[in-house]
Amino acid sequence: MNPTPPTCSDLSLRAQKLGMLGLCRLLNQVGIQPWMLNLLDLEEQARRQRSLDRRIQAAHLGAYRSLGDYDWSWPKKVDRAQVQDAMGLGFIKEHENIVLLGPNGVGKTLIAKNVAYQALLGGMTVLFTTASSMLADLVQRDGSRALQQRLRVYARPQLLVIDEVGYLSYDNRHADLLFEVINRRYEQASTLITTNKPFSEWNDVFPNAACVVTLIDRLTHHAEVIPIEADSYRLKEAKERAAEKTKRRKDKRPPKLEPESSAPTP
Repeated sequence: MNPTPPTCSDLSLRAQKLGMLGLCRLLNQVGIQPWMLNLLDLEEQARRQRSLDRRIQAAHLGAYRSLGDYDWSWPKKVDRAQVQDAMGLGFIKEHENIVLLGPNGVGKTLIAKNVAYQALLGGMTVLFTTASSMLADLVQRDGSRALQQRLRVYARPQLLVIDEVGYLSYDNRHADLLFEVINRRYEQASTLITTNKPFSEWNDVFPNAACVVTLIDRLTHHAEVIPIEADSYRLKEAKERAAEKTKRRKDKRPPKLEPESSAPTP
């Protein structure tokens, strides 16, 4: 079935959205020309790419590997279907959260960054930060106005990724600020958190903080927890690299020469 050819009104509307007012006037004067559709397609494609480039820069993802490099056979426990479902971004459309829970070095950050990049490709706004960076940024803001402005930075994106919650301990002030971020995003936007601590141990992360129970309640009310059980993949890779280097050194060593036997004295 052939697609319906665009009307002059269709092209004029697209040109107006792109701010191409000269093209709008030309359409009204001479009607649709064959090259006009290609011109609009190219301009829309270029703008989508510029938008993606800006959002990638603003997201602060940094370097990471593709999820295609993830060794699914390594973890003792990981629900691949859960991860792939997160990559589908349905949780963002529903303003739900994701919590990636597991020990150090099992790929939580890799998964989180891949989900974030998929959201960027989907036209969404994203911000990636570590818990320590975000809380240090907020706690140093002098005055209520500066703090409120900075809180809006973390409340605004459609997806906020907070990496490494639980790797350090924080005081009550830091706990209150994290609660403020989560509370502002509650049922308004999605948050993805990676943590090496089960929620039962978050009192150790935020000792004596009165808001911990409420913080966890807000975070998990509309959330899916994805546990990963595995030994450190980074340690595995380090051992493999060390073994490979040892093998290469052995292969480069010259063979040992046997000592020449002394000729018998006549």
